[in-house]
Amino acid sequence: MEKEEGKKGISMSVIASVLGLVLVLGVLIIVNYFGYKDMWVQDKRGVWIKNGNPPTIPPEVTRQQEAIKLALELYQKEKAQRVLASQCLGKANNYAVDLVHNPRSQEDNLQENQCPDYLQGKVSKFIEIDAEGNIVRIQE
Repeated sequence: MEKEEGKKGISMSVIASVLGLVLVLGVLIIVNYFGYKDMWVQDKRGVWIKNGNPPTIPPEVTRQQEAIKLALELYQKEKAQRVLASQCLGKANNYAVDLVHNPRSQEDNLQENQCPDYLQGKVSKFIEIDAEGNIVRIQE
């Protein structure tokens, strides 16, 4: 009889451990599924990207997407007219658009290569583009 009680005690603790593990995994799955799916996140460059299938586009995402489109248009226009170096390309909505090296160099940090509107506080955000037209960084 003692052996049966010992087996029941061990099996009950194993059952409790398994149930606890299942509960923890269930909570993690639910949090991951409902908590982090279908939203917008910023990548390492600062560009808003979809995570899952968000039902709407937040206003800040739309504003950034419009600014990126305008910034790339500025880049294409300037590229067609001259050789581009580290310099200000202009303004796209409330973003200064700077051409920078990739990876960034000390030359990119010189004030004469940055947009006056940003330096003077007329715009509070910037988009950095490299010589190939890739987004390097967005500061919001």
